[in-house]
Amino acid sequence: MNILVTGIAGFAGSNIASELMSLHPSIKILGLDNFSRKGCEQNINFFNAKNLNLIRGDIRSQSDIDALPKVDWIIDCAANPSVLAGLDGQSSSRQVMEHNLLGTINLLEYCKKHKAGLILLSTSRVYSASELAVLPMELSIDRFELKPSEIKGISQNGITENFPTTAPISLYGASKLASETLILEYGECFDFPVWINRCGVLAGAGQFGKADQGIFSFWIHSFREKNPLKYIGFDGTGHQVRDAMHTKDLVPVLTRQMMEPDMDVPKVINLGGGIDNSMSLKELSIWCEERFGSNKVTSSDEVRPMDAPWIVMDSKVAKNVWNWNIQTSLDQILDEIADHADKNPNWLKLCN
Repeated sequence: MNILVTGIAGFAGSNIASELMSLHPSIKILGLDNFSRKGCEQNINFFNAKNLNLIRGDIRSQSDIDALPKVDWIIDCAANPSVLAGLDGQSSSRQVMEHNLLGTINLLEYCKKHKAGLILLSTSRVYSASELAVLPMELSIDRFELKPSEIKGISQNGITENFPTTAPISLYGASKLASETLILEYGECFDFPVWINRCGVLAGAGQFGKADQGIFSFWIHSFREKNPLKYIGFDGTGHQVRDAMHTKDLVPVLTRQMMEPDMDVPKVINLGGGIDNSMSLKELSIWCEERFGSNKVTSSDEVRPMDAPWIVMDSKVAKNVWNWNIQTSLDQILDEIADHADKNPNWLKLCN
């Protein structure tokens, strides 16, 4: 089997490719990336040492995609993944759409031509920001907890695939939701297999985290280096909650999706850490203080656009359909990031 991994120099793409190479040596992997993100040379050096075929190219360029050799599957990890993308002054709204939507269209045209399958790493941020903002919360020591309710798309385990996807959801979320729709339509119209995996927060060692992307890595590295940190929004308490999933835990379900393309099961599923792998920023600070000692964390009641007090994914469908379960606990993820931070001081400076 020949697989193209887009965005292979990024955190998700590099980890998925590395794990696939380890678990399935017979699979041939081709990597595509424009290598634009600072720090990505760390992953480039690793793959060069493994003699993996890396191609410099941009999914926004149809000519770059047309020049690719034929593969059986594409795992699309290329994206501008920040919920603030297009709103923060660091990138334009057009850039977000070109990265996340035009790139998808180019890949779909490739799949149409070559009858290749496509797997999209989508996001929990396709779910309505306005609906997430008003979820009924109660304070439980150092974190928000979801109150029992009859809200559509909410279970005792988190946010399900039936949660509303109505606007506003952020430019990032909108580009991914539009990509999902196009992928399903292309797959149906042109008869090639497609799968869409809505991922929660991906985490692990080697991630170039930022405050709006890769929060677990950003917080741990910043805490260790005694960089200033701030609780933003929700009264500046740090009670907002996210779940975490190790990127390598995606590989078993991605492999099954490629091996069983004709399974008559839902094409769109959630994949996330769930309740047991969830943590508030306040709890993360407590963990960091026990590991690294104290660090100053200030507070701000600033309201950030599209922010949410609680995002935890219910992955019951994935468990039932693909027999998928989280393999890496939250403690293991945090320890892995912290160990990496100890060995790589000033890691975050590589991407700034």
